[in-house]
Amino acid sequence: MMNALTWGGRNRPAVVLANILIGLGLVTAWFAYSRAEPFGWVAAAILVLAGLLVPQALMIANQWERAVVLRLGRLTAIRGPGLFMIVPFIDSVASWLDQRIQITEFNAEQALSKDTVPVNIDAIVFWQIHDPQRAALEITDYRSAIGRVAQTSLREMVGSSLLSMLLADRKQGDLLLREDISRKTAEWGVNVISVEIRDIGVPSALQDAMSRQAQAERERLARVMLGQAEVEVAQKFVEAAETYGRSAAALQLRAMNIIYETTKERGATILIPSAMVDSMNPGGIMALTAAAQSAPKAA
Repeated sequence: MMNALTWGGRNRPAVVLANILIGLGLVTAWFAYSRAEPFGWVAAAILVLAGLLVPQALMIANQWERAVVLRLGRLTAIRGPGLFMIVPFIDSVASWLDQRIQITEFNAEQALSKDTVPVNIDAIVFWQIHDPQRAALEITDYRSAIGRVAQTSLREMVGSSLLSMLLADRKQGDLLLREDISRKTAEWGVNVISVEIRDIGVPSALQDAMSRQAQAERERLARVMLGQAEVEVAQKFVEAAETYGRSAAALQLRAMNIIYETTKERGATILIPSAMVDSMNPGGIMALTAAAQSAPKAA
């Protein structure tokens, strides 16, 4: 793209200079006519001719542009950036190349994956010309070629990959696409910087089936986790029962704790048979508690 200063390689300074030379030529021709000087006509013709040739000879390229200059059909130089000159009617600028990073969008519609699932994939490729000479001479239209190569590489990747892999690991797909496209475009002087898959579309019927499958898998995991929790709770109950069986005091303390947990709510009244109170042996429990408290002091 050209800015306001240049268009097609021609630049406003060259046009201004051309107008000045043509104006001087016309003034010189007027003086030569009024004074009948033959040399004045020669100078006027030279000035007008130079003014007409300046826009054809004086070119300017922006910082990101490169000009491919041919002399009588053969490559002579890659010019730019900045101001440069060519020989009119002998040299020609075959193409202007933009060396900035550019973006090409591509897609694969109804491409079949390895497990025969039709998918629609949209992606973008970031690329840059690193060799202007090869980009101008090795291929006719590198922009169109990059889009075709990217689309072909995407279809090849989809055909060799499972749908689950495409959905689960997009970064790996981006890397594979970049390597494949870069290998094909390197011969044209084009460097592929990165490839990004933007969207992967699957049929709506398959989406429903995948959703039901995912829901069934989550339910299965939930039931497995619940069963594992039941096993762990049962194991803890067995360990607690074994502990209570080995220690009568522990069982009595547990019974008293149950009574406390039951009666700590306000307004609750619990009737305990006297036989149950005697079985708890409150005196014995108080004696065990006092002994446990005095043991650290004696130590």
